[in-house]
Amino acid sequence: MAAVSSLSHALQLHALILKTRSNHHSYSSSDHSAVSAANAVVRAYARSDRPRDALLFFLHLQPHGPAPNHFTLTFLLASCARRRAAPEGRQLHSLAHKRGFLADRHVRNSLIHMYSSCGQLDLAAKVFDGILHKDVVSWTSMINGAVEVNQPLDALRFFDSMQSDGVAPNDATIVSVLGACAEVGALSVGRRVHQMAVQARLDSEPKVATSLIDMYAKCGCILTAERLFEQMVDKDVFTWTAMISGLASYGRWEDALSLFHKMVEEEVKPNERTIIAALCACRSAGWVSEGYRIYNYMHRYGLRPKFQHYGCMVDLLARAGHLDEAEGFLRRMPIEPDAVMWRTLIWASRLHGELNRAERLVNELQKFELSSTDGGSYVLIGNIYASVGKWEKKARVRELMDARKINKLPGCSRIEVNGVVHEFEAGDSGHPEAQRIYEKIDEIAEKLRSEGYHPKTSEVLLDMEDNEKALQLHHHSERLAVAFGLISTNPGEKILIVKNLRSCEDCHSAMKLISKIFEREITIRDRIRFHHFVNGSCSCKDHW
Repeated sequence: MAAVSSLSHALQLHALILKTRSNHHSYSSSDHSAVSAANAVVRAYARSDRPRDALLFFLHLQPHGPAPNHFTLTFLLASCARRRAAPEGRQLHSLAHKRGFLADRHVRNSLIHMYSSCGQLDLAAKVFDGILHKDVVSWTSMINGAVEVNQPLDALRFFDSMQSDGVAPNDATIVSVLGACAEVGALSVGRRVHQMAVQARLDSEPKVATSLIDMYAKCGCILTAERLFEQMVDKDVFTWTAMISGLASYGRWEDALSLFHKMVEEEVKPNERTIIAALCACRSAGWVSEGYRIYNYMHRYGLRPKFQHYGCMVDLLARAGHLDEAEGFLRRMPIEPDAVMWRTLIWASRLHGELNRAERLVNELQKFELSSTDGGSYVLIGNIYASVGKWEKKARVRELMDARKINKLPGCSRIEVNGVVHEFEAGDSGHPEAQRIYEKIDEIAEKLRSEGYHPKTSEVLLDMEDNEKALQLHHHSERLAVAFGLISTNPGEKILIVKNLRSCEDCHSAMKLISKIFEREITIRDRIRFHHFVNGSCSCKDHW
């Protein structure tokens, strides 16, 4: 029986199978038509917006329905992958073992994909390691899985091994690898993958082209991203969104919003991510009225605001100094604000010098958040107490974190040199070039002092002497990364650093001077946006 591709046909088959079963039809393992019909239904559900029904249908037919074959299992595992349903996936793994289907290449690849999609890369690796002859699907599943669980460096290592194994990438591989390159700023690897895509004639595939735009934008090559965008003939909403987001993060706020309105004029319907990208441009620029205008576009297109949209609006209002309006917006939302929104408002209150508001909001945040394992709220609360000199309260927050074994997310900066990504944390001494790096740090500190730089020790919210605070600032992760970049690249060569957290104000000031002193263009992409430092100034115009 031919495979059924549409869900409506699958539903008809579903009804027919159930009706046949209700008439006490006896299936046998050799009843190929029944197996094929059941597989058609399972596959249609797995590919639809109702993947859970694939599993429910399968369970409903058991134990007297047609026996599953390797095709049934691949479709069911695909359903589990889409739903991130690891427990059901493990049961299917057990069933595949009992039925003797683990030797089937499609079943093994489906298991790798399922475990990877569920964030269980260790289990995916066990299945992967057991495959003697790994194909492109096996490798791609592992690469994509590493990207999904935020292990981009592992994804790039898998890709290198795949190439060493002589396996050619397909379009899905290229999209995943480009995602990893974008995450860590691995521009040279991204360019190499671009060439592979061109040679394989995959660069015009919409998903590949969009991933290339996203990679170049996130690696600081915004002009290249624009050129690729303009060359694309059929741009979908994902392509427009990638370009809008890239322009917004690079500080070209007017261009980002101009492109958004052009997209609307060309009758390309924005999705939820497009709205977020446009709101981020408004947030960074401090354009409150335009932000409200973009926010209201959602109603025009039948989009319902989600946490990210509410969060963007709170952030926009708070950053712009409209703290009363931001707090009112947060309290009037139809959904319960999460800790991130409260932290955004508290941070902005501190930024704008409203420490009384910050402390009041801290008390509210503590009522429901301090049972969480998320260290972000603890750190912010401790920092607010430190900023108003309440060191005993800060110490109690620290004690509470220690008692609950809650750790602050460490700052991490990455820099690619000669195709290798190097990773640094604050005070890191484990790098092979650590001695030279710290010698460069001392040289940078001396030259900064000669330029009149004074460390903003208030950024170090610890009860210690100012000279100790200054030393801590000099050893922040992006300082180590830029020092390594200066000793490892040629004079005049551009430096790109990717940081997982927001840069502090002191590091921002220092980087402006470093770009001038060493005559280097330095680009830092932090959690919020790009900072492009040239000759003592930053593209963000000190608004970040």
